[in-house]
Amino acid sequence: MIAVVYSGSKNACWKIWQEGTAMIETHTASVNPCFNDPKQVLQVLSKNITLIHNAENIRKIYVFAAGASAKEKQQELTSTLEQFFVNGKIKVKDDVYGAAIAACHDKTGIVGILGSGANCAYYNGKKPEKNNYGLGYILADEGSANYFGKMLLKNFLEGKMPEDLKMKIEAQYNLDRPSILERVYRKPQAQTYLASFLDFYLDNRNHTYIQQLLAQGFDKYIKSYIIPTLEKHPEEEVHFVGSVAGAFQDQLREVASKYNISIVSVTREPIHNILNYYTN
Repeated sequence: MIAVVYSGSKNACWKIWQEGTAMIETHTASVNPCFNDPKQVLQVLSKNITLIHNAENIRKIYVFAAGASAKEKQQELTSTLEQFFVNGKIKVKDDVYGAAIAACHDKTGIVGILGSGANCAYYNGKKPEKNNYGLGYILADEGSANYFGKMLLKNFLEGKMPEDLKMKIEAQYNLDRPSILERVYRKPQAQTYLASFLDFYLDNRNHTYIQQLLAQGFDKYIKSYIIPTLEKHPEEEVHFVGSVAGAFQDQLREVASKYNISIVSVTREPIHNILNYYTN
């Protein structure tokens, strides 16, 4: 059996493949080694029945996780997973590596990630080029799910949200200032909480206010990530991966076109392409 894992900062998708049998797919909470220590990762795995039943039969595991760009974090996550998948040979890379494989396979290109977090990299056909992106939800992540959640809550608290949407969000999430500040500043996994408001964007995607927030966020992302990368690697094709890019690709393409940037492909769930890459 071969397992492929793609983990953002909120969720992880797992696909387990064995020739001649049905594909097995399951989901867990994130295994991001920056936000989850080994004990937490093992707790996540031990709650999933599918993984428990197949753990001993999996021989190779390819893991692509947000927060796993540093060698020490890759080694930490590898050691943790080895305790659960006792017969598996485990390879851990960051989510940018997985996104690049999903979008470009063996070709060069620029890959933007817009999911629960945000990132971007030039892919030389073998590995992503190192850069200074991937600074997380506090310092960066423009255009990501947690960024849009942050902007939504900020405007709600500052009284800048249209009244109809304010009434909707209050009813749907039971929001008030003390509960928001408590959840963001005192409780763990603030980035997951912020990213959860992507559902509100999806439910109200045709509202002018939501359209404006999306355009502003994508504009910041294009200027902060894509344009600087294109300046270093002109003429390269631009690809996008991730839930936000997939859900709002029309708005993303529209903003990109203002800078004469053509988006070649958008892959909402990269794990399908990653699995095909490794099984073929």
